Amino acid sequence: MERAADSLTPLLDGIQAPADLKRLTREQLPLLSQELRDEIVRVCSVGGLHLASSLGATDVIVALHYVLNSPRDRILFDVGHQAYAHKMLTGRREQMPTIKKEGGLSGFTKVSESEHDAITVGHASTSLANALGMAVARDALGQDYRVAAVIGDGALTGGMALAALNTIGDMNRRMLIVLNDNEMSISENVGGLNKFMRGLQVQKWFQEGEGAGKKAVEAVSKPLASLMSRAKSSTRHFFDPASVNPFAAMGVRYVGPVDGHDVQELAWLMERLVDLDGPTILHVVTKKGKGLSYAEADPIYWHGPGKFDPATGDFSPSKAYSWSNAFGDAVTELAAQDPRTFVVTPAMREGSGLVEYSRAHPNRYLDVGIAEEVAVTAAAGMALQGLRPVVAIYSTFLQRAYDQVLHDVAIENLNVTFAIDRAGIVGADGATHNGVFDLSYLRSIPGVRLGLPRDAAELRGMLKYAREHDGPFAIRYPRGNTAPVAAGTWPTLTWGEWERVQGGDEVVILAGGKALEYAEKAAAGLSGVGVVNARFVKPLDEAMLRTLARTARALVTVEDNTVVGGFGSAVLEFLNAESLQVPVRVLGIPDEFQEHATAESVHARAGIDAQAIRTVLAELGVDVPLGV
Repeated sequence: MERAADSLTPLLDGIQAPADLKRLTREQLPLLSQELRDEIVRVCSVGGLHLASSLGATDVIVALHYVLNSPRDRILFDVGHQAYAHKMLTGRREQMPTIKKEGGLSGFTKVSESEHDAITVGHASTSLANALGMAVARDALGQDYRVAAVIGDGALTGGMALAALNTIGDMNRRMLIVLNDNEMSISENVGGLNKFMRGLQVQKWFQEGEGAGKKAVEAVSKPLASLMSRAKSSTRHFFDPASVNPFAAMGVRYVGPVDGHDVQELAWLMERLVDLDGPTILHVVTKKGKGLSYAEADPIYWHGPGKFDPATGDFSPSKAYSWSNAFGDAVTELAAQDPRTFVVTPAMREGSGLVEYSRAHPNRYLDVGIAEEVAVTAAAGMALQGLRPVVAIYSTFLQRAYDQVLHDVAIENLNVTFAIDRAGIVGADGATHNGVFDLSYLRSIPGVRLGLPRDAAELRGMLKYAREHDGPFAIRYPRGNTAPVAAGTWPTLTWGEWERVQGGDEVVILAGGKALEYAEKAAAGLSGVGVVNARFVKPLDEAMLRTLARTARALVTVEDNTVVGGFGSAVLEFLNAESLQVPVRVLGIPDEFQEHATAESVHARAGIDAQAIRTVLAELGVDVPLGV
């Protein structure tokens, strides 16, 4: 790739693969990091991309690629949204404008996208178990590649990461773990481990214990001890493994904390640590949004900002009212009415619309960090003692707590409500984040009742019903916007009762939530076509379904969920049990993973948008005007 002589990125222009970094001197690495950050800002300014985390991890990524030999050596990124610099250094710079667009690059690392992407990710806390598996495979096969995993302090709060770390220490396989400590996941980090990290950096003995630290480390590893004499600024970061260090207690060598933006020093350290026997944690302290003043000042907003001016940071705030806003407003008002209401979330305060709730009801709000299983079981404990907890969680993340929903909540029919955000196709984040399985996996659990509100008013009505009745409830709603409703709006609903929204008994479309919008558009102006707001999937409205099965010529079910075991399956199961004979066409997400694109594009591809429904209606004999 040739660039103009006056290019603003002369070093980056010469890098087509990680091997090209080896031609640079260590003194050139800071400039390369800055060029990468400038390019990341330019790419992300179009909006909808992960900015602050990628800026913060740039120096770590440059150092890793400078020292290791990818793809032979395996570099793993937890979550992967911080890996934009990695993508640019591994031959994908020219494709960066396509990131998260249909047919373009994934927003995360993806094995099928590049040989340099060691794992496919999107959910947190998986890198360490993967790294362990790769190290075990290497040793079992008699190979000699290096394994390095980059994990943030937020992801380290996940039980899977901590369990893997415990096993890593026990098995003592050679690997490097870079702990990227920026005090953030998407929101601020929480929990005891985060407090330990912060406290560690202000310990007087820690700051002044250079000599004692070197002596202690020398007893563990002479190569590590040699680091002590190289840079006094680093030596105080090596401390006695017999102290209160939880990593040492697990059997993992610990080095740090060190400056995560001193790329030269990082490269020097990594060269010496990566080949040490056993596992080593290099604790680096970074700044989310590094190099961009406005992103450093507000890393939560700039985690995934909308379109902005790179020079000034100016942007136009969204005036849209999201489903997350609708839930946040409703549960905040609900908590003001009922002191038993308590909201639990796994590190999703901003994403789930809970900022105002957390301020209005700080004593009835619990953020457990990236630990979905803990969120659900903590809610179960609350319910056992008389509270009425609401678990605010994304559909894709609730997958991780299926057993807790079943074992800890449902068996005893506890009063826990699940507010399931991002249900259905989410669009640009792709297969790892699409929430298209919750109807299927929750429908299989006895006693869990499922609702799909069509708007903010129905969402409020469902929350109200769940508060007033016993047992577990799950209310799913999509990513996107809805119309706001006035405070104090609490419609009275009967759970399990559907609503006829368009008359017609020739062919009747059954749909709830996002799919209802498509159904109404498809049926508009078509004589004989009825539409039902099938807002409850469990239980079904059995009385209406019996009537429809006897009066309609055919039924069409539409859902923003996999066709396997979802709403359509529930309808077919009921009709079979009742020995009711009526043709049924089941429309939903096909039994395959859906790649990133706009939600509308995926819905069209999956065959559940208005045009696809009209095509099915025509196949069923409905007179559908051409071109409509």
